[in-house]
Amino acid sequence: MTVRVATWNINSVNARLPKLLEWLGSAEPDVLCLQELKCPTDAFPFDAVRELGYETAAHGTGRWNGVAVLSRIGLDDVVRGLPGQPGYLADDADDTLLAAEPEQEPRAVAATCGPVRVWSVYVPNGREVGHAHYAYKLEWLAALREAVREDTAGTRPFAVLGDFNVAPTDQDVWDPAKFVDSTHVTPAERQALADLRDLGLADVFPRALKYDHPFTFWDYRGLGFPKNYGMRIDLAYGNKPFAEAVSDAYVDREARKGKGTSDHAPVVVDLAL
Repeated sequence: MTVRVATWNINSVNARLPKLLEWLGSAEPDVLCLQELKCPTDAFPFDAVRELGYETAAHGTGRWNGVAVLSRIGLDDVVRGLPGQPGYLADDADDTLLAAEPEQEPRAVAATCGPVRVWSVYVPNGREVGHAHYAYKLEWLAALREAVREDTAGTRPFAVLGDFNVAPTDQDVWDPAKFVDSTHVTPAERQALADLRDLGLADVFPRALKYDHPFTFWDYRGLGFPKNYGMRIDLAYGNKPFAEAVSDAYVDREARKGKGTSDHAPVVVDLAL
């Protein structure tokens, strides 16, 4: 049995809906993890993706986050939000809505899709080192580690996929000198990823396939994509049964080309189960 699992930060699912539907039709993933929906759950385009054969577990509030799992091979045991997930208290002008209580942001959703189980995650950005959002990011990653511990240790193929907002190594950014003292590359963030992998998860994306630097994100500004000024921050971490079943993996750069695209490209992983 072949199962195609993918992850994509769509950067507004309704704004990119034609691109999403086109890609689902051409790439034909069995399971797709989406991030940055930017819509409340009830505004997700369920009917449009259902016409292509996909069930959806969505989790969103309509702000800049939101996650989903789309599956055409079954959708069971859905969990929305991390157990023990920290909240974030909006505290400065960067937040459009200031809250009196910490907000439980919709950044994670899990589902069992046929023979595999996945978490779709959208890790907080962190903004800048020393910011309250940076501390929240590290707390959130620690909560993710605890949330996936049991599934990681199981015998079922399992993976955590999504926009981690962390580049695992200096090879995963176009110019390490440009990121000195910035988020996404700090030792604490990379250690959080290492702690996650220490549970028994592996980065299932081969270091080099079609491209020397398989980046997954390119800023809209400064001709980032044409110049390949990118980062690899969209990751797929699988347990041993998942990792051992990987037969191919690629970043679909074609989906990043043209107008009206997300600033991220889909990451695709094929499994031979």
